[in-house]
Amino acid sequence: MSDGSLSQDEIDALLQGSTGMDLGGSSAPGGAGGGEPSPDDLQAFGALLKGTVESQQSNLSMLTSAQVSMTGPELEMSDPSSLAASIGDPVVQLHLNFSEGVDGAHRYLMSSDAAVRIAGAMMGQDDIELDDAALNALQEAFSQLNGPVLTALGEKADKSIMTEPPTGESVGVSEVTGAGERFAAARYSVTIGSDVPAEIYELFDPGVIPQILGGSSAAQQAAPQQAQQPQQAGAAGGFGQAGFGRQAGFGQGGGFGGGQQAAGFGGGPSVQSVQFPDLQQSDGPSEQGNIGLLMDVYMEMTVELGRTKKLIREILGMGEGTIIELDKLAGEPVDILVNHKLIAKGEVVVIDENFGVRVTEIVSPMERVSNMT
Repeated sequence: MSDGSLSQDEIDALLQGSTGMDLGGSSAPGGAGGGEPSPDDLQAFGALLKGTVESQQSNLSMLTSAQVSMTGPELEMSDPSSLAASIGDPVVQLHLNFSEGVDGAHRYLMSSDAAVRIAGAMMGQDDIELDDAALNALQEAFSQLNGPVLTALGEKADKSIMTEPPTGESVGVSEVTGAGERFAAARYSVTIGSDVPAEIYELFDPGVIPQILGGSSAAQQAAPQQAQQPQQAGAAGGFGQAGFGRQAGFGQGGGFGGGQQAAGFGGGPSVQSVQFPDLQQSDGPSEQGNIGLLMDVYMEMTVELGRTKKLIREILGMGEGTIIELDKLAGEPVDILVNHKLIAKGEVVVIDENFGVRVTEIVSPMERVSNMT
């Protein structure tokens, strides 16, 4: 393109929407091509997370039935193995990878001491062991903490964002996954009651940040301003500052550039300034934005009269007329479960010729956690 014009093959590639040509522009902002996000993008993403701290603090306070103070986050690029080394053996790792809306890894790292304090507060016990019950309590806690984050990210990206069910493990520093890779690490300080502060790290795959911020990055905020410059038809020599189809035009002879005045390619689209939502945490309705997408999904609801345990020989010896004694007393409320999770209690009623259940109590998150032990 030494004479400032494009070949017919290059014009055809543009008309077909090909993205394989290098047009001399800057690369995608925020490391979308695999690099690290820019400092401006990292700062914008940190501000987005900071707007969720109040809601996260409220959720954890409800789960632990204690006053919770949560500060941060401080966001920086870091290697998980370096963070693990600063935390010390063993390290608790909770994975909540993104499953919808964006692609990338997402997890939390914390010391075993911090994990025990959070799980113990949820379970109402002191000096607990970091066993399966404690890990289950942590998974419940960070699933609740993650809710406001997903809502904020979804509103910013204007899409529904969800994560996989959380999985947790206690591992040695050398076993922390992602060694040698760089993640965006958000460090929070969490204090439960009068306890000493605990540090929690939330790690994001760097490729997640440009997917969330999109056109709001600093590199792209200048583009609409340039696009608002007056269109100049028949500009000589290919691409002007406003890009293809705004300043450059077709000449009468059919070649691109160097012709007489003609309409800009693409018809000169109207460009408006992008309006971004307030990063402050909004109340109530905004947190229900994502759940509205699930309102038409069916879930299995069961009512459990009671349970018991029997030896294999007792089960094999059952016959017609055998009476099985359950662990519930007569008149005691029955359990109402959704997808095998206890959510409420109620009393059995008869409606016409069918059994039914009248809900008498909604189970609190604390009771759900206690049932894991």
